[in-house]
Amino acid sequence: MANVKLFDQTGKEVSTVELNDAVFGIEPNESVVFDVVISQRASLRQGTHAVKNRSAVSGGGRKPWRQKGTGRARQGSIRSPQWRGGGVVFGPTPRSYAYKFPQKVRRLALKSVLSAKVAEEKLVAVDALSFAAPKTAEFAKVLNALSIDSKVLVVLEDGNETAALSARNPVS
Repeated sequence: MANVKLFDQTGKEVSTVELNDAVFGIEPNESVVFDVVISQRASLRQGTHAVKNRSAVSGGGRKPWRQKGTGRARQGSIRSPQWRGGGVVFGPTPRSYAYKFPQKVRRLALKSVLSAKVAEEKLVAVDALSFAAPKTAEFAKVLNALSIDSKVLVVLEDGNETAALSARNPVS
């Protein structure tokens, strides 16, 4: 069983917490974490890029000149890709970049990250976060008391709205 120190809001160590080895004690699988992070980042892409092909460009409803007898190359439309103002041949079209991994793989990635954080001793447990009013300055004081000076992921229990609002944009 992995143990983590339990702190209060003022930064004092209260006790220790035993963590489940099935979640916090596995060997981290870095390739699964990498794949899941890449899939999450790919899902954030908009995919709204588009160009007009020859059917979407305005104009070009008739042949510019007859097929034979002019000495020029045969042409069917002035909006063909080789013409100025014509359509784009293989341009980007709108699409979704999202893809998902199986649920067990995503859970393995989450367990791997949590286990790695416990192994690096970067997991901090706080017994309770309670504020009288939603103030980011109060949450910043808690972060300073816990000597946290980098980006942090805060996990709260359901129904703790004042702590959630206080943790949204703390100023260090």
